[in-house]
Amino acid sequence: MLFTEAVLLCAIFFLLCFLGTGTDAKNLKNYSSYPDEVQIRISAIPEYQNLFRVKSQFATFMANFLLFLVILFVFGIFIRQSNFTHNFLSLLFLGQTLNAFDLIVIDLLWWRRTPRIRFSKLPQPALYQDPRKHISAFIRAFIMYFAIALIDGYLLTLF
Repeated sequence: MLFTEAVLLCAIFFLLCFLGTGTDAKNLKNYSSYPDEVQIRISAIPEYQNLFRVKSQFATFMANFLLFLVILFVFGIFIRQSNFTHNFLSLLFLGQTLNAFDLIVIDLLWWRRTPRIRFSKLPQPALYQDPRKHISAFIRAFIMYFAIALIDGYLLTLF
């Protein structure tokens, strides 16, 4: 069941990423995910002005923390046991599997190569190749999923 949940989470996450790209309007919602060079160029294009927001890393982290706290708790209900260690390790596995999938499959293999994420006014593929933001997000998410596994693992043990 744990493996099935991990596959399901990754599939849903990829589908959401795919559906959240493909047009300039959709891509601008993910402005902070783009390399610095792309962000500089986007901010200089008049047609893109006022169509994107710069989000703080802390606000993004907290929003993701709360979102995945709930999502992993719900997924944890189906695999929970009365043992904290089991619940913690299962949720840690789910979170870190999703985190690794996000970095390797979505960010490094798909995102950097697909035309869906490119802006019509910045079509050059080379602009989108810098992986630093994705690696930084992976490190932040590693910490986030660890904390979520602790909290949800404890809550599932009480439940």
